[in-house]
Amino acid sequence: FLNRAYSLHSQSNPLHPDLWPSASKFESEILAMTGNMLGGDDQVCGAISSGGTESILLAMKAYRDWAIDKKGIKNPEMVAPTTAHAAFDKASQYFNISLIRVPVDQNYKADVAAMRNAVTKNTAVLIGSAVSFPHGVIDPIPELSEMARERGIGFHTDACLGGFALPWAKKLGYDIPDFDFSLPGVTSISVDTHKYGYAPKGSSVILYRNSDLRSYQFFAITEWPGGLYCSPTFAGSRPGGPVAACWAALLAMGEKGYLDATQRILETGEKIRRGIEGIEGLYVLGDPLWVIAFASEKLDIYQIMELMTQKGWSLNGLHHPPCVHLCVTLRHTEEGVAEKFLEDLKESVEHVRNHPEEKTGSAPVYGMAATLPFRGVVSDLLKKYLEVLYKT
Repeated sequence: FLNRAYSLHSQSNPLHPDLWPSASKFESEILAMTGNMLGGDDQVCGAISSGGTESILLAMKAYRDWAIDKKGIKNPEMVAPTTAHAAFDKASQYFNISLIRVPVDQNYKADVAAMRNAVTKNTAVLIGSAVSFPHGVIDPIPELSEMARERGIGFHTDACLGGFALPWAKKLGYDIPDFDFSLPGVTSISVDTHKYGYAPKGSSVILYRNSDLRSYQFFAITEWPGGLYCSPTFAGSRPGGPVAACWAALLAMGEKGYLDATQRILETGEKIRRGIEGIEGLYVLGDPLWVIAFASEKLDIYQIMELMTQKGWSLNGLHHPPCVHLCVTLRHTEEGVAEKFLEDLKESVEHVRNHPEEKTGSAPVYGMAATLPFRGVVSDLLKKYLEVLYKT
């Protein structure tokens, strides 16, 4: 179904709305549906991007230009917890914005007092996650966004991972703190339609509280010999296929579909979390719902991850502290899958407990990367890895 919607619009280009008016209709309705889901009024607006990283980059570029224009800040800064997505570091490098990373509290949530202390006269935007990629927890966005509002600066909620689950979880009766435009201090939100919105890969949404802030994202040039030119995002020509398929996914799922999917994921997440907590030697980090990070004080968690990989499971290796996480999806909600995951995890833990000297696969690499004092060496190795991917 989604592939058919994609193929019907595979040659369309939203850069030319005169030729492809349906693409503009799809984009406008995606933004309206997403904004409504996230507590927005009729002033909330935004754009469609290629993914969560681009959505974050667009927002940070907008805040930089807004701060220079409206606040007279020559060297804008953004303040974020250490757990905020790496896309904020990319924005810092790309747009020459200083990124102030602030340690999180014992529950892996943003530390409000530490964030407050990090704010300076150059701060353009504060950042919080709902949920954070590493540990799946929700930052104290009511407090952080109010802090931003009192200071007359921006607040960005990165809901790329949780934006299409948390609103429905709240409707299902889960105790979800406010994180969206229902909070007056929240001025922008990034949310991925291609994660729990179930759209095809290559679609995300960046939303702003009003069009004035969004205007700093736009690009327009009037004196180019090629004519008048403008574009809303980084790309010029953009593929219409992902936009059409995203629109179709949102309509096909509807409120009932999202409520059902979210309930299944949260129930499975709770089952897996309880199961992990019941395995001797493991503990869960923070208070997650469906992105569950776990670690061990005595066992090599990366070797456990390697054994789980050999059994066919995909876990993400994390560090600071060393841990791994499972991101529960609809596939994990199928009958018997959660039970099989926990069975395999228990076997992997027992194997590592009985063979602590064993180091195979990627486990030594993760262990080395987490402990090397020279971070530039690790960065260079990652870039070499990217070079290898492009070799024929």
